[in-house]
Amino acid sequence: MLPRRTFLAVAAAGAATTVFRPTALMAQAGASDSYATDGGEVVIRPVSHASFVMETPSGVIYCDPVGEAAQYEDMPAPDLILITHEHGDHYNADTLAALVGASTQLVTNPAVYEKMPDGLKARATALANGEKAMVIGVDIDAVPAYNTTEERKQYHPEGRDNGYVLNIDGLTVYIAGDTEDTREMRALTDIDVAFVPMNLPYTMTEEQAASGVAAFAPKVVYPYHYRDSDPEKFAQLLSDEGAETEVVIGPWYG
Repeated sequence: MLPRRTFLAVAAAGAATTVFRPTALMAQAGASDSYATDGGEVVIRPVSHASFVMETPSGVIYCDPVGEAAQYEDMPAPDLILITHEHGDHYNADTLAALVGASTQLVTNPAVYEKMPDGLKARATALANGEKAMVIGVDIDAVPAYNTTEERKQYHPEGRDNGYVLNIDGLTVYIAGDTEDTREMRALTDIDVAFVPMNLPYTMTEEQAASGVAAFAPKVVYPYHYRDSDPEKFAQLLSDEGAETEVVIGPWYG
């Protein structure tokens, strides 16, 4: 089990892998979790939908920040911003322009990189599927993110969008982006913390998400990007798979 400090309430018997959060209380308290690394702590702060912030020993990382910049007023400024793909709930150039500081760096997939205005592009590194980089001392692997179900392939075609695996002082974090339970996801190993989406028609069902997570067995998983899907159903399905992964349900919508 990862050393951590959290606002948590343990679920009822029969869903032993699941951790539920008192969402309203967490929102008031500035919800966060802490995970120990070799160099300090990583603090995770959900913002909304697919947007979240990680404070790490290497710097502050924003993932897919969109919406009003005011949502981030109480957050430390970003040293690194990760963009998974071009859809409006993951990439917004105006939001990025409002958030970047003098030394902020960005990592994007090539399709987003080509869409960026010159001022943002000058700060950005484009990573295609399978490519790697080190930015602010964090090892970053770009993992394919795509739809596999025929009628969903129009949303996220194979080869365009990224997920990311980060190594932060020995803590491995998988940010899935918008994807189904691809062969690349299922083949991941040694993931400490994962962020996995589930909503139709854009990503996957709770059943697919549970099957995919059971296959790569992260220590902790955050359901995110789920809107009208049921993260508690996902947690129960994952428990039914016999997985030992801890499910953390944060205040993504409120």
